[in-house]
Amino acid sequence: MLRLRYDSAFYSDVGIPTRWRKEQRVNSLEGKVAIVTGAGSVDSGSGTGDAMSILFARQGADVVLFDIDAERANRTLDTINAEGGNAAVVVGDVSVAEDCEKAANTAVEQFGGLHVLVNNVAILKPGNVVEVTEEDWDKVFAVNVKSMMLMSKYSIPEMIRSGGGSIINISSNEGQRGQDWLPFVAYSTSKGAAVTLTKSMAVQHGKDNIRVNCIAPGMIFTPLIAPHISQETRDLRRMGAPLNQEGTAWDVASAAAFLASDDSRWITGATLPVDGGLLATQSLSLVERFRGSSDE
Repeated sequence: MLRLRYDSAFYSDVGIPTRWRKEQRVNSLEGKVAIVTGAGSVDSGSGTGDAMSILFARQGADVVLFDIDAERANRTLDTINAEGGNAAVVVGDVSVAEDCEKAANTAVEQFGGLHVLVNNVAILKPGNVVEVTEEDWDKVFAVNVKSMMLMSKYSIPEMIRSGGGSIINISSNEGQRGQDWLPFVAYSTSKGAAVTLTKSMAVQHGKDNIRVNCIAPGMIFTPLIAPHISQETRDLRRMGAPLNQEGTAWDVASAAAFLASDDSRWITGATLPVDGGLLATQSLSLVERFRGSSDE
């Protein structure tokens, strides 16, 4: 029996709401075909890509799982199949035009159309502008921004033929503010570009009945960040947001499912923070300074 990642020990100290259990499935995406980039699963818990893919399938969508890692993509496929959903795997590189075109073609060939695209893939490279290498800068922008352009380039014509659709670009809180506690300047800048790209696409393709929105996750706990973060830092991150709770990939997935559905039919060009209210507060560095002064 497959271990369901939304109930895994990885999130045992987060508190997953019961509405994410399989038996709470609703069909708000019935009849829609979706592509999710970076849809693969790792063993230790759910990232945003596989959480969105699994939730979309639970809500009735046929899902194309686009990932560079076949093993991870097939792990997500196994979970969806075990729950009675429909999905197909495309293995490829989101920064390569031919692979992006293949993903769009797979949606049409296997499921008959395309209605939803989630541009989710992102990578991190360390350093401020003095420290980051030119090679790392270019790689981050190829994966984090160029991929959004390429996937949209090949998906939009199919969405038009399908009567319209919804594109969801995954940005980050770090694309909307400066920070110094983790100097990933290439990542932050690329996520700011995603916000502007979202607005431009929303204006340019509204006439095609295509909505384009952005999700800006806060400091969620996922397998991507887990190896780089201590329990002390996790506690500090909780303190930094008004809700004083740690977010997970499933919080992002729920927001994406809403933006993918017809419930958001009059929403386009928006950036939705999914961050426990963090963007409404001062910088996390102030929390660190407050903690330091209170310990003296």
